[in-house]
Amino acid sequence: MVRKARALWRGSGRDGNGDLSTDSGVLASTPYSFRTRFESEKGTNPEELLAAAHAGCFTMALAFRLQRAGYTPAELNTEAVVTFEQDEESFRISRSALTLRASVPSLDPETFARLAQDAEQNCPISRVLRAEITLDARLV
Repeated sequence: MVRKARALWRGSGRDGNGDLSTDSGVLASTPYSFRTRFESEKGTNPEELLAAAHAGCFTMALAFRLQRAGYTPAELNTEAVVTFEQDEESFRISRSALTLRASVPSLDPETFARLAQDAEQNCPISRVLRAEITLDARLV
């Protein structure tokens, strides 16, 4: 399985702008720029896309683990907050903080914690990240 995305950039780093597109068409010439990345201009940025990818990957991984254990979640609601900061040399992604609120009928807290931790540690996006990954998982 191969997935593709494209970035097109025009101009300098600060004053230029670009578009992101995916083969699926979900992103189609979606604007990004210095202002969408470091300020509040409408558009997206790599860190926002990484946060969406991490939240989606983790949540799906947990859904599969729950299914294998015999549980069907009513709802899994995950937020990923990616921290993008400047260090001594450059910018880096230093953290991805996952917050999960789950409604899973008949699931005990110990099994939930074990399955959520396994999903966090082993979903493909978690595995590819070299950043600290935290998980705040609670049954609601």
